[in-house]
Amino acid sequence: MEPLVECVPNFSEGRNRETLGALVAAITSVPGVFLLDQEMDSDHHRAVLTFAGLPSAVVEAAFQVTRVARSLIDLRSHQGGHPRVGATDVVPFIPIKGLTMEDCVTLARQLGTRIGSELEIPVFLYERAATGDHRRNLENIRKGGLEGLAQRMQLDPGWAPDFGPSILHSTAGATIVGARAPLIAFNVNLKSEDLNAAKAIAKKVRFSSGGLPAVKAMGVALAARRLVQVSMNLTNVDETPVHVAFEAVKREAEQQGLRVLGSEIVGLVPEAALLHAAEHSLQLEGFERSQVLETRLAQVMTTSVAASRFAGVGSETASLNGFLDALSASTATPGGGSVAALGGALSAALGIMACRIGPSKPSSTRESAEVMERLSAIEHRLLDVRARFQTLVQSDANAYEGVLQAYRLPKSDPARAHAISRALQVATEVPLETAALAMETLTLLRELRSHVKPAVMTDLDVGIRMGIAAVEGARVNVQVNLKSQTDQDSVAAASVKLKEIAQRLAEFPPP
Repeated sequence: MEPLVECVPNFSEGRNRETLGALVAAITSVPGVFLLDQEMDSDHHRAVLTFAGLPSAVVEAAFQVTRVARSLIDLRSHQGGHPRVGATDVVPFIPIKGLTMEDCVTLARQLGTRIGSELEIPVFLYERAATGDHRRNLENIRKGGLEGLAQRMQLDPGWAPDFGPSILHSTAGATIVGARAPLIAFNVNLKSEDLNAAKAIAKKVRFSSGGLPAVKAMGVALAARRLVQVSMNLTNVDETPVHVAFEAVKREAEQQGLRVLGSEIVGLVPEAALLHAAEHSLQLEGFERSQVLETRLAQVMTTSVAASRFAGVGSETASLNGFLDALSASTATPGGGSVAALGGALSAALGIMACRIGPSKPSSTRESAEVMERLSAIEHRLLDVRARFQTLVQSDANAYEGVLQAYRLPKSDPARAHAISRALQVATEVPLETAALAMETLTLLRELRSHVKPAVMTDLDVGIRMGIAAVEGARVNVQVNLKSQTDQDSVAAASVKLKEIAQRLAEFPPP
């Protein structure tokens, strides 16, 4: 499964179509990146672009579009309704397929390093990538706009940027980079020019003021349309669905004698969120998501593809060849750490096979039921472990790319040593997780030896050997990275974990 990440950068430009075209061109010029959506708003004076693709390609596209924005957008002459601190104001990474939130944090750090060093723009990490709770929320970083951020950077050591210079860029300001879950940008327009009323409604509905959970809201004037708007970010539509947010704004507006003209969604929205709203609004009885044509078609096609692959007609060989070609290439990634994670995935897969083939003949019906229940539990856990190993294959390559990028910084750059240390820490954490998961896999496979049929015992033995290799390979990668790590606290913590893993591994001699 190819990993897929989404990126939704926001730019402080909503009126110049030529500038938007240049930003789009910067993204689409990168191979492996797919532009999904583009939005401009003249009142907000803001553009939102959505694109997705392979992690390395998406990071490159995000850097290139930030570079173009720096040359074309001048915040000194910018006026708009939306809070902002940068020409490229915010760049979030969102995991879509085959990646975890932690992987997106790694991508955010890689991008932040490049923006700070190569473009000389200060970078602040936010949401899941934040290095401090006071910088986790966007509104905290944007508080007081450019002037407020500049003052905090000057007076408060806690507001030093994560990457880049300690002062704002003269024209591009700062850039906020992070990792977050999918959200919906949802706005409700009111038949009024009373901005204070819109702000009061926003305060009522947003979570930080005691309103709806997972809702951020603010009041904005749409001068060109002579309207006001309650602009919202719905960060978890399971907690607060779209229709609930809409009804809340409508109710508060009616209490102030205002009428709702309509609503809008900025950017893309998950299908499930709209289906949920439709089910509520239409009061559908007995409705199932499989009744949606596109959903049912996807289910049938997925089943058909899976069946053909089981019969040997699929593309696993092509995928394997692609990985082997990448591994054989004269590039640093993927490398040994990715191979260690792949070894762990192979070990887990052999254990899953043993579980599914079933147990040896039990001595009683009760024993049979107990064994079957235990095999089912082990199978489910190994499925989760195998999926995580598959993610770690790419995570290790991403982490080492981060190390290489940090070492490419000019030796005169005062941030270089810190960037290298942080990148090495990430590159150490990934193989440590690989080793820990491989140890868990070994424990489960050893337990399976007492339950499964003799016919699969050899397969389990191979799985145990693969698991041992995964642990050893991951340990080697950790040890190499620690040799270059200057942060002694990180070295000490990782060394303790390595020692624990070595002690546990001694309990698993090859079968």
